[in-house]
Amino acid sequence: MYIPPYFKKKTRDFFRAIDVPENLTPLIDIDDDSEVEAEQAGLSQSSVNTIWRSFEDFYRTGMHPAMSVCLRKNGKVVLNRSIGYAKGVDPVEALESPVPMTVDTPICLYSASKAVMAMLVHKLAEEGYVNLLNPVAYYLPEFGRFGKDKISIFQMLSHRGGFPVIDADVPLDTVFDRDAVLELIYNTESLCPEGRVQAYHAITSGFIADELIRTTTGKTINEYLFEKFAEPMGMTNFSFGVSKDNKADVARNYVSGMRNGKLIGNVLEKALGVSIEEAALLSNSDDFMTSVIPSANLYTTAEEIGRFYQMLLDRGEYEGRQILKPETVDIAVKEAGKTRLDKGIFLPMRFSAGFMLGGKPAGMYGLDTHNAFGHLGFSNIFCWADPQRNISAAILTTGKPVLGSHILGLPKMMHAISSECLD
Repeated sequence: MYIPPYFKKKTRDFFRAIDVPENLTPLIDIDDDSEVEAEQAGLSQSSVNTIWRSFEDFYRTGMHPAMSVCLRKNGKVVLNRSIGYAKGVDPVEALESPVPMTVDTPICLYSASKAVMAMLVHKLAEEGYVNLLNPVAYYLPEFGRFGKDKISIFQMLSHRGGFPVIDADVPLDTVFDRDAVLELIYNTESLCPEGRVQAYHAITSGFIADELIRTTTGKTINEYLFEKFAEPMGMTNFSFGVSKDNKADVARNYVSGMRNGKLIGNVLEKALGVSIEEAALLSNSDDFMTSVIPSANLYTTAEEIGRFYQMLLDRGEYEGRQILKPETVDIAVKEAGKTRLDKGIFLPMRFSAGFMLGGKPAGMYGLDTHNAFGHLGFSNIFCWADPQRNISAAILTTGKPVLGSHILGLPKMMHAISSECLD
């Protein structure tokens, strides 16, 4: 159906969408060296094609200038592709020749970083540095101020730590000063000294995890990440923050979607500590990219974070090496409580000590995904593994919509994966 250019532009402006061409082929990058034939992974080529079409349809909504996806079935990569532009499509920084997105372009995971951060803490426990049931204050005495003295590490990882946000009056750039953030957290009054209140910790828990690692091992969180996960698994883009030399390689994040009303805007700002627009712009700053914010700025590719989840799906094993003990993975993915309305993001959530869990009859990873575990990132970033389907998957995006033209395409995309990959 023909739509006049005037109305196309009005629609794009309303949804703050990019202009998507009819022919997507020039925008697609495929890693032919990693993808195997569908049948080798126990899927039909028709299923793989259906899944990929759902990604293309989702991209056509214009909400995400760039997308990257990696899907493994039975341990084999069936999709490792990207689509779109990594930078240069925003009117403010539009380039004559926008930079294409590739499968090797690092993307910030935002809150999906928390799963990796949490597994580093579980690794600490595996190596005997901490006991997850001990209070955080046992290792960091300053944390015990204002009713937080009995909050355990396990409760912190399952979003029951009682310190979900930093005071809204704190300047935005304070997040780049870890010592200042730690002092703010130490002086935060607990929501519930017994750890019964589930309230999503968007930023705060990562700084405490970092300090636990520093205090018990003498290493920074990136040093520990490299030693325990990145180096033994051959990761080349897997760190909290990036070096000044590498920040030019990172995909840019973009504000997209309808402008949020006061109700949605206030809820999100309370959870994130800043507005959607501020969060997107902040993430493109040099300070954000070169800082270490363990709950929010792991930079990696879809293939590498998918590789990490495949290791978890294989109960800690990667290419013959035991990265984590099987019982460590079991503890990390075991539910910490039934689904309940989260007091931080006001959505029904079911957490483990580090992961957002799937649901039945429906969940964030599709229909009948009760056993799936993973984490979402702002916005429409999905990283997860599903033992029932024997899949690990990562969908990384650069747009930051909440409400937009993608609302129908998102569940269709997730359903395509969950339905086509069901044995």
